[in-house]
Parts: sequence; C-alpha cells; structure tokens
Amino acid sequence: MSSSLLLVHCHLHLSGRFWHITDLHLDPSYHLAPDPTKVCSSSKGAAASHAGPFGDFLCDSPFALIQSAFAHMAPLTQPQDFIIWTGDSPPHVPADELSTDTVIQVISNMTQTIRQHFPNLTVYPALGNHDYWPQVPFMSSSTNAVYKAAARLWKPWLQTEALLTLSQGGFYSQLVKPGLRVLSLNTILYYGPNEATKNMTDPAGQFEWLERTLEKAARSLEKVYIIAHVPVGYLPFARSTPALRESHNERLVAIFRDHSDVIAGHFYGHTHRDSFMVLMDRHGKPVNSLFVSPAVTPIKHVLEPYSNNPAFRAYLYNTEDFAVLDIWQYYLNLTEANEEQRSSWRLEYIMTEAFGLADLRPPGLLRLALSFGAPRSEAFAVYFAHYMVAYDLSVFLLCLCIPGK
Repeated sequence: MSSSLLLVHCHLHLSGRFWHITDLHLDPSYHLAPDPTKVCSSSKGAAASHAGPFGDFLCDSPFALIQSAFAHMAPLTQPQDFIIWTGDSPPHVPADELSTDTVIQVISNMTQTIRQHFPNLTVYPALGNHDYWPQVPFMSSSTNAVYKAAARLWKPWLQTEALLTLSQGGFYSQLVKPGLRVLSLNTILYYGPNEATKNMTDPAGQFEWLERTLEKAARSLEKVYIIAHVPVGYLPFARSTPALRESHNERLVAIFRDHSDVIAGHFYGHTHRDSFMVLMDRHGKPVNSLFVSPAVTPIKHVLEPYSNNPAFRAYLYNTEDFAVLDIWQYYLNLTEANEEQRSSWRLEYIMTEAFGLADLRPPGLLRLALSFGAPRSEAFAVYFAHYMVAYDLSVFLLCLCIPGK
C-alpha cells in the first residue's frame, strides 16, 4: 500500500471525504503523428512537438490520460466517498468539428468511463460551457437536448426530483447523506459569452429555485455544498474580470451571502488552474470558502507562458458541520510520463501542510490570502506553483524574484 493511501486512511478516521474531477476535455482526434501540427484538433494547427502517449500541453486530453487518472484514483476511494464532476467533457476545437450529437456522445463516453472506474460511488455532475453546441449562443435549440441527455445519462446517480430540474434547466439538488445536500448550479446561464441570457433577470428561474432550495435546507437543518462549472467572483488570471456577467454575478453573490450560514463550501472548475477565494459578508467578515480545482486536460494556448499538469483532488470535511478541512491534490508530471511511457500520479500537496493552516475554514483562508500581498511573499510563490500544478519550476523561481511578490 502506498504512503499516500495510508495517510488518507488515517485522516478518514476523523473526517469524511469526497473527490473532485473537472475539465476532462477529451480530444478523440489525439494521436501520435509524424507532423506535429496534425497530432490533435485542439491545438488548432500549432505544433504539438512534445506529444506522447499521455498528451501534450498544446492538446486536450487523450483517452489514455483520462483513463490513467481514474485508474490511479479508484484504489484510493472508499465506499462512503462521493465524487463531484464539474463539467466540460468535449475538446477545444472549432465549432464545425462538433455538433449537438457529438457533444452528447462525448458526455456519454465520459459518463460511462467514470461509471466503469467507480461503479459503487455516487457522482454529482455539473454542466460546463463546452457541454453545449454551438458555444454561442448557449440557449439554442440544442440546449434542451443536452439537458435531457444529461438527465438520461446521469439517472444512475440522481433521484427523480433532481432529474426533473436537470432536464428542464440544467441544475438540481440532492441529499448526499443526512445533514448534507449538494446543489449543482448551471452557471452557464450567467456566463459572459452567453448572449441569449444577457437581458434575462432570472434565466431558467434558477435564482428563484436556488433561494427556495437554500431556505428549505435551512429549515431542514442541512448544510449545502455548491458545485458548478464557471465560478463566481473574479478570474484569477484577469484583473477585476468576472467570468460571469456582472449583474448575474452580483445577484448570485448576494444570495450566497444571505445564506452563508447554510453553505459549507463552494466547488468549481473552468479556469483549469488551482485557486481559492473567500466570500465575505457586507461587513467584511469571511463567511464561505470557495475552491477552484485544476483540470485533467493540460491544454494551453500556444502563446501562454504556462499551463497546468493534469490533476484531480480529494477534499476532507468535518462530519459534524461539513466544513472543508483539507485538500489532497494529485497530479501527473506530463513531461515525465511521456518520457517514461507510463503514468505515475503523485500527491502534489496537502493544503494545510503546504500553508501551515489548521483547516480550510474561511477565517484561515482569508489570512492566507492577505499574506500573499506581503513583499516577496513566499506563501504566494508556493501558491503560484500549485496554481500551475507544478508545471514549470523556472516560472516558480521567477515568481520569487518579482518585485513586490
């Protein structure tokens, strides 16, 4: 038994655990080819010159990469665990290479792959912006087809009431265990490029449903985990730029603030990078912890200076109040895996140990975030290395040398 497996078992005596996978972005076209510009459609003609059996940083995930992630994760799971899957199965390819049927088929393939590797665990999915076609506008005639297909594919995991709202609006709520409920939001309804919902005050009635569901959870003495693809708040790589439309983002944040005593954690994907946020109330008190998980896909644009290694993670939580206690982040060194022709997934870090935290409750996370602003903050340098999922040590060292960081 590996040391990481032993450590996980020791921690589970004191807490519960669930797993987070996101942004699989399967590229079925991926193959090793003499011409590096022909390796994958997702590179959009850029030369994937370091391609190997597990992928390339200019390509979305080959099936072998996704299988290797699940094959490593499966032995670490226990029957009482559950999984959240926060969307984006299809690849980043030109619109004319996809269709509604193709998108649904990719979602189906990924659903079946997850079920094969985790036959005894419940999975709580959320829809991502790439889980639609065409990408713009999202509220096209294909939207209902995607919702209905998702409800059909995810029927083994979800109950009747959840399947109904999923099929109608792409969102749902379900009780995980006594005292804990998952709310899977369709934040694509508020996504900036989604012009179809630009002038809608409450697309698909999700705001009203969300408030009603949170109020009911409070009356039932339940805690809630919010899961979604596109996160609220500002993007980590663009100053003062939210991923969601500003008006919808503000309303969503207001709802979360009003019900922060019910919400025990937020969990998102979309950015492909590892980050966290802290939601504060109107008086500046930290009230919720928000986590953004890095992606399985390693893709980056050809002009981007860095990407992320493939990743998945586990969260440990308090079984009494369901507060998030820790993150165990796993990753694959893609360059090494391709060179050695085998995948060796490793534990990248344990968050409390990496930053000297007691747990991941909002007050401690806020103190950590504020420490990043100190001149030449070593904590920020460590955070940025994890943000890239150990992509490039030279970028990490450069970060240490940046004036004011």
